[in-house]
Amino acid sequence: MTKQYAVRNIRLCTKDCLCLYVCPTGATDTENSIIDVEKCIGCGMCRDACPSGAISMVPVELPPQQGHTEAVTLALQAIMHSKAEQESIASALPGRLAAAVEKSNRIMAEDIIRESGYMLPQSANARAFLEKLLVTQQGEGFPRAAVEELLSILKTNEKMEKAD
Repeated sequence: MTKQYAVRNIRLCTKDCLCLYVCPTGATDTENSIIDVEKCIGCGMCRDACPSGAISMVPVELPPQQGHTEAVTLALQAIMHSKAEQESIASALPGRLAAAVEKSNRIMAEDIIRESGYMLPQSANARAFLEKLLVTQQGEGFPRAAVEELLSILKTNEKMEKAD
C-alpha cells in the first residue's frame, strides 16, 4: 500500500465533523480546517466517515509526468495560447453565451497546461518554469520570495533536462 495522507476540500465540507471522532491521531482537529499532514497516518477513516465527501486521500509520492515529444509539447502550447486568446475575446463580449465560451476556453486551456506538465507541482516543467521566472526580469511586486520558497519545498520526481 502506498503512503498517503488526507486532505479536506473546504468547499464541500458541511461541518458534520464526523472526521474528528474517527481520526486516531487527531489530525483532523485543527483550527483552520486543514488536516495536519504531520499527524495523519493515512488510514482513510476520516474519508470513509465524511458524509459530504470532502476528504480525499493523496499519495505522498506523486507519479511522474507523462512524457511527450517536443512536437507534442509545442502543439499543446499553440493550442493553449489559442484558447487563452479565445477566452480573452469572449470576456470582452456581453451575454451569457460569451460567458460560457469564456469559461469553456479557460477550462480547456487549464487541461492543456496540465497535460503539458505545467500544473503538476512535481513535474520538471513546473520546476523549470519557476526557475526561469527567477532569472528573467520581472515587474515590481513580483513575489520572488514565494517562488524561491516553492522551489525549496517542491520535490521533482522526474529527470531534469538542461534548458537552452
